[in-house]
Amino acid sequence: MKFFLKLYDLYLSFTGTVKTETLFFLVMRKGGYLAFMLFLISLISFGAIHAAPNSFFSAGELNPNMTAEVLEHLKAVYGLDKPLHIQYLDWMINLLSLDFGVSFVSGQNVIDMVNDRIGITLIMNIVSMFFVFIIAIYLGIIAAMRSGGISDMLIKQLSLFSFSMPSFYLALLMILGLSVNLEWFPISGLHSIEPKEGLAYYTDMAWHLFLPIFVMVFVSLGSMIVYVRSLVTEILKSDYYFFAKARGLSDKKLLRFYVLPNLMPPIITLLGLSLPGLIGGSVILESIFGIEGMGQLFYMSALSRDYPVIMGILMVTAFLTLLGNMLSDLILLKLNPYFKRG
Repeated sequence: MKFFLKLYDLYLSFTGTVKTETLFFLVMRKGGYLAFMLFLISLISFGAIHAAPNSFFSAGELNPNMTAEVLEHLKAVYGLDKPLHIQYLDWMINLLSLDFGVSFVSGQNVIDMVNDRIGITLIMNIVSMFFVFIIAIYLGIIAAMRSGGISDMLIKQLSLFSFSMPSFYLALLMILGLSVNLEWFPISGLHSIEPKEGLAYYTDMAWHLFLPIFVMVFVSLGSMIVYVRSLVTEILKSDYYFFAKARGLSDKKLLRFYVLPNLMPPIITLLGLSLPGLIGGSVILESIFGIEGMGQLFYMSALSRDYPVIMGILMVTAFLTLLGNMLSDLILLKLNPYFKRG
């Protein structure tokens, strides 16, 4: 009985003052929105990819050993001889069973290729996002609470430098300075040539991932610091903060009970909106650092016009982005039960 009481208390702590029916219908509404947006993204992406000039079989047309009959046979094997709307319907039906098709280049199932590479991409993005938000919130609060001081000026210069720095250029500078000249970090890859086991395996991976994650964190800090500083500045000008400070509360209590609670909702909203940029940025960095992640796979597939792989990665990325936005809305509802449930 105590177990069920604890389970019920845990349930109430999540739902808060929101009624069960309201939370249920909110999740259903968000799920319907997610499904509709995935359908819309798939329709636009499918049309745009097939409207692009050239195709995977264009190179075969220049090969004297590839006859027209062979090309027609290959198109029939992959279903590319059917009308475009039939191709889309077939692809959508297969998508419902998580069958993204077969790669034109390697002949592997697309879902297997994505599964092999998505792990390292998620690790890089989650770790970089964690450090971006922790550092940006800390520096943004310091800059706002010491507005006009030396700390504020230095943090604003840092954010400007970060905002204006291209990720690919910083990555090349890091490789040239820290990997080639100083030899502190490896140039590319995920692991050293000598195989390692146990804790040394993960330490070696972290050593290889330090530079790409550092670049991802640094180029994302600038806009986030400015945003946090602006939010905190508005909080410091509010009436509730003024009266709380007039009561003689310490800076630590003001920060804990008045600044951070009002800072979290917009930060969580921004967290959901930051997912596409982080996942998209890994396409460039994974190619530069030679990391076999989903970004590098997307880049190589785009060069070779491997339509099934491109569409599979686009749908997985879109799903993760929409899921992140949905979770951020639910967290906002937990923090503020009166948050608009539209």
